[in-house]
Amino acid sequence: MYLKKSSWLLWLACGCIFLLVSVVVGISVGSLSIPFHSSMNVLWTAVWPKEMPADISPTHAAIILDIRLPRVLLAALVGASLALAGAAFQGLLKNPLADPYTLGVSSGSALGAVIVLFFGLSLPLLGSFTLPVISIFSGFLTLLGLLGFVRFIEKTLSTETIILAGIIVSSFLGSLISLVIALTGDELRQIISWLMGSVSMRGWDYIWLILPFFIVGAVLLFANRKELNALVFGEETAKTLGVDTDKRRIIILAGASLLTGAAVSVSGTIGFVGLVVPHLVRLLVGPNHQLLLPMSMFAGSGFLVLTDLAARTIIAPTELPIGVITAVIGAPVFGMLLFQQRRTKTR
Repeated sequence: MYLKKSSWLLWLACGCIFLLVSVVVGISVGSLSIPFHSSMNVLWTAVWPKEMPADISPTHAAIILDIRLPRVLLAALVGASLALAGAAFQGLLKNPLADPYTLGVSSGSALGAVIVLFFGLSLPLLGSFTLPVISIFSGFLTLLGLLGFVRFIEKTLSTETIILAGIIVSSFLGSLISLVIALTGDELRQIISWLMGSVSMRGWDYIWLILPFFIVGAVLLFANRKELNALVFGEETAKTLGVDTDKRRIIILAGASLLTGAAVSVSGTIGFVGLVVPHLVRLLVGPNHQLLLPMSMFAGSGFLVLTDLAARTIIAPTELPIGVITAVIGAPVFGMLLFQQRRTKTR
């Protein structure tokens, strides 16, 4: 089902509104509730610098700008990255079960981060950013290793081979992570906590870290959205339309893997966002990636912001790992969708 372009603006407006409402709710609700109008005024002042209104409490302004806003924005960027990558992987691999973890890139990023935590590495000039930088770098090495392995097996980068190779790489890296955890002593709690996923206590520095990678990855995917539509119909069809399938596939894989690696590097492993969100969005707006990609980005951002809100308020003041919440929500929802689709096909 392809929607008429006249409906695109309505869907995009709904996506923007959903994201904006999620951000306002995310910065207003917490252990200290802040009125929505105050949150909006502080947001507007942050976007368009001016003197803070007299009716805004300095304490509320400090909480929003220094604690909640960077956390909410980081959750939004991570959610957008994972959802965008998931939509690209599902379209490219023509598999609704594909997600950012299919190719093992997230496992590679996680392994790099676990090694940093295990050995307590701190590289010169990087300091506290050693973990995210090494995580992104190891994710890229994983992608290069995967593509090299596929090229060694066959000259063409067929979808089936990429999926199988991704499963092999992901399983192997997962076993290495388990090995490191088994050898861990005092660092065990820190590693397990990071693997469960979180966006708390990150601050503005982590936003500036993920932002350039998010922009580059998103631009690569949006620039190839028409080619992604062609690849959905198969390699032969795409070639007849003049698409250089191998080149475009590598670019799309690079963009999606960059988004995944950057997200994992700043938040840990957060599952099901890249699997469930694009799947739900596809059911609503259809398979056209010119609309599917931006809608997945908006939906993933808003979803993770609200999920993080639930993680820090359900049993406050204790926080739950955000990866646990996404799994608890995502697994039943995706199972229900899969069951309904299979039952519809058998009728």
